[in-house]
Amino acid sequence: MTLDLSDVPEGLRPAAAAALRAAGISDGHLSVELVGAARIRELNREHRGFDEPTDVLSFPIDEADEVAGPRELGDVAICPTHTEDLIEATVHGVLHLCGYDHEADTGEMLERQAAVIETLEGE
Repeated sequence: MTLDLSDVPEGLRPAAAAALRAAGISDGHLSVELVGAARIRELNREHRGFDEPTDVLSFPIDEADEVAGPRELGDVAICPTHTEDLIEATVHGVLHLCGYDHEADTGEMLERQAAVIETLEGE
């Protein structure tokens, strides 16, 4: 199995791949879509109950460790007009797909996110 990042904008693929590696995931497919403020607001309202735009949303699909066939990790929606750093938003969204939750953990996700971004800056 391999990673399928064909549905990730080319410039964001290294960030997505680095986040997946940091989470220990070496196979599966995910998508990252850049959306406008109206669309991210709609998604945020429908899925989280917040009627406001946000920077990034993640929609995990396959949360099981063992599945038949290629894994479908999920989708990440990023709103560039509400995001200071697309690379950071990509890493953040992908880590959420991998099961990390900064609202429930004790800092692990944001520490991992910072470490991933640091490795990307060193490349």
